[in-house]
Amino acid sequence: MKEIKNLYKHFLKSDGVSTDTREELTNKIFFSLSGENFDGNKFAKTALANGASLAVVDNEDYCINNNYFLVDNVLETLQALATHHRINTKATIFGITGSNGKTTTKELIYEVLSNEYSVIATRGNLNNHIGVPLTLLNIKQDTQIAIIEMGANHIGEINQLCEIAIPNLGLITNIGKAHLEGFGSYEGVIIAKNELYNYLKAENGSILLNNDDKLLVELARDLKKSTYGCHKADVEAKIINSFPYLNIEWKNNGIVTRCNSRMYGDYNFFNILAAITAGIYFNIDHNIINSAIEGYVSSNNRSQVVSTSTNKIILDAYNANPFSMEEAIESFAKCKFKNPWILLGDMFELGKYAIEEHQLIINKLNQHNFSNVILLGKEFAKTLNNPFKTFETTKEVTEYLRSNRIENSNILIKGSRGMKMEDIIQVL
Repeated sequence: MKEIKNLYKHFLKSDGVSTDTREELTNKIFFSLSGENFDGNKFAKTALANGASLAVVDNEDYCINNNYFLVDNVLETLQALATHHRINTKATIFGITGSNGKTTTKELIYEVLSNEYSVIATRGNLNNHIGVPLTLLNIKQDTQIAIIEMGANHIGEINQLCEIAIPNLGLITNIGKAHLEGFGSYEGVIIAKNELYNYLKAENGSILLNNDDKLLVELARDLKKSTYGCHKADVEAKIINSFPYLNIEWKNNGIVTRCNSRMYGDYNFFNILAAITAGIYFNIDHNIINSAIEGYVSSNNRSQVVSTSTNKIILDAYNANPFSMEEAIESFAKCKFKNPWILLGDMFELGKYAIEEHQLIINKLNQHNFSNVILLGKEFAKTLNNPFKTFETTKEVTEYLRSNRIENSNILIKGSRGMKMEDIIQVL
């Protein structure tokens, strides 16, 4: 503890922390994190030469002067420093997890809350055992709310992140079939995501709850909560229009408000509702909430609407799992587009469930009578009753589409991050 207190004195005089020598390092503390294939201590000298005020290392061979701070384990020290800083802040720590929609919901909530409060939020999807401490260490003296996205692919990881961040408010977007390989089963996913609720129960925290999600309602018993949903909730809402963008009507305390978002897809309905409820929880005016949501535009391959010279594309290629892919297909079908095309890539991290889950996607496509479908990946290639063009590599797909042009069409593109589905746009 004395070691952390001493390091914290350095931190308070610094301009933050970094783990990357390619970043601006002037007056920052550099944490020499090591990986499976590299020794982070070797980068400490470079970091100091680039302006870092201190380099935290865990190999005494590198401690050649007082600019090096020797610890037993650099990662554990980073996490402990973040927790110490969190304890010394007055900010509300708002933890968000879920199988789908974490990042979009986090960004929407940030847009709403930052109108009235000093807010920081997880950058991108830096939501693991390294990203969460780095986000916490961005909390400033005037920060009032810190929105901490928490990701996991193994049981126990959410609980570890809670112990680091010590949240007093939480939100689980949903629980679906994601990272089945790491969690072992859908039941494992439930156990893992419920770690946030269990932590908040033990610490007398509060949650925002989707009251239409029976599983979450069951798990959230005995928790203090603000609810949202279509019926019997603190914030009630319904969809008015789905296309081209999602328009909803929501009600709170007898006041009915129309929100015309710039977001595609019915699956974003509860993401928007969560952000509205966060605004209500923090006593933000309805009009300010609406304005923030209506000004938000999806980016980074998350339900982006992209227009080319000949086609309109819904690019949802940041990631994919069985739950999110089924939702995307259902939403696309509901829009009843003229000349619809669907381009899907493999879903990763499904382990022994991979063949079964990809087969269910084929069945879903057939159920909706989609005929213009192109599939990409080794798992889709293994499916049965598959009447669709199927390729194993992005290169094969792009070559096919160069000679078989898709024009004047509405196209859904979705797949796991590693499939790099966005590369296909160049030939559309």
